[in-house]
Amino acid sequence: MTTVLLVEDDPAISEPLARAFGREGYEVRAHGTGKGALEEIAGADIIVLDLGLPDMDGLDVARQVRSRGLTTPILMLTARSEATDLVVGLDAGADDYVTKPYSYRELLARLKAVLRRSRAVP
Repeated sequence: MTTVLLVEDDPAISEPLARAFGREGYEVRAHGTGKGALEEIAGADIIVLDLGLPDMDGLDVARQVRSRGLTTPILMLTARSEATDLVVGLDAGADDYVTKPYSYRELLARLKAVLRRSRAVP
């Protein structure tokens, strides 16, 4: 089973997303803080990462994941919608970037695409 590490501090977003991903057959581990997510990174197949977390910026979470040598795909899900934000997010280690508000169908399609690319054999 594919494990999604959902890092989102707003329960109004994280709870429905966790339920929806679960209905799609994903195992979901949800965390509302960056530090909590970093402690649970092992075994995650993909990280869905908000940038506005209470304890640390999601960009720093992504940078720490990459600095550890981990290649776990990261899909950033954030309200930061400027082109500069997208570029900074991708440079920090994100594999894709989705802005809020978002379409659940698009988010799910992007999640599947990132997973597909991460599992591709060169």
